[in-house]
Amino acid sequence: MRIDIQGRSIAISEAIDSYVNKKVGKLSRLFDDDVAAQVRLRIDHHRQICEITIPLRGVILRAEEVQDDMYAAIDGVITKLERQIRKHRTKLAKRFRHGLEHSGEELYDSPFEESAPGSVVRAKHFSLEPMSAEAAIEQMELLGHSFFMFLDEGSKRVQTVYKRADGNYGLLIPD
Repeated sequence: MRIDIQGRSIAISEAIDSYVNKKVGKLSRLFDDDVAAQVRLRIDHHRQICEITIPLRGVILRAEEVQDDMYAAIDGVITKLERQIRKHRTKLAKRFRHGLEHSGEELYDSPFEESAPGSVVRAKHFSLEPMSAEAAIEQMELLGHSFFMFLDEGSKRVQTVYKRADGNYGLLIPD
């Protein structure tokens, strides 16, 4: 696994670089050598933020942690990623037992930044791969989002799944 560390509003010291490589390196035994983990460290208004994105074939593993201490943020994001990996492996094992296929891929995703109401604070570009609504729900849950846009594999039209307040899911299909 390759580890790419980037800092924004923070200088990446040798100690932090070593700590990130040690912690993320523990995950490398679970992935092939061609997988690249993107680690972004930043400071925003005295908050230490660590975000790790691991794009895999058909799924994106992403976690973010905000703490007062960068080392605690790194530890927290590793814990979140380990949980996502276990969840993803369980779903893959169930799918393998049932003979289902999985497809679909999104570039990475990150939260919108706070801004004045009604203004666009960030534009995101991502590829839409054909997938089923069930696969889109799984991807949405792995990312920890409340909605997910995808290209329906049957109709080849853009659709959106979202999590409802009652815990169920909704599907938006444009006319």
